[in-house]
Amino acid sequence: MSELAKWDNFYVIVGSAAGALIGLQFVVLTLMAERPPVNAADAGAAFGSPTIVHFSSVLFLSAVLHAPWQTITIAAKIWGALGFAGAVYSAIVARRMRRQNAYRPIFEDWLCHVGLPFVAYSSLAAASFAASSHTREALFGVGGAALLLLFSSIHNAWDNITYHVLVFRPTSTNEQHRDEGK
Repeated sequence: MSELAKWDNFYVIVGSAAGALIGLQFVVLTLMAERPPVNAADAGAAFGSPTIVHFSSVLFLSAVLHAPWQTITIAAKIWGALGFAGAVYSAIVARRMRRQNAYRPIFEDWLCHVGLPFVAYSSLAAASFAASSHTREALFGVGGAALLLLFSSIHNAWDNITYHVLVFRPTSTNEQHRDEGK
């Protein structure tokens, strides 16, 4: 399995980044928990949870590709199943984005929360079929999918945080009391 061994450093870096970013997301969500927006649950299911799912997919993919497989067949079946499940999940995210009413998504939201993850997961599923006959090319497809998920999730995490910090700024209790006195 020498072809897969060549990817060790790549998946150490990508998997470590995904794991660290999952931790940072939990820290940020904890800090923002004191001021949840209206309809936070629906918006969280549409925008926040998918980011964690995609980071987790990259972390899982990195772990799968680091396992000492005898052949690539088992790894390919696992990443293919992840790709199929992720593509279905992307459709679920699209439905959640349409149904939530806390925020009106723009093109960039549709692209980064639905389109790019769907392409990444579909690439994983397609690469699983090519793994036995075109191993090297399939592994490039898997690597590209992992990076696409990682980078689109970094974008989404940043977008979520900047929205809460710069756009959604609920008034504090002190400001409400001061305004009531006027």
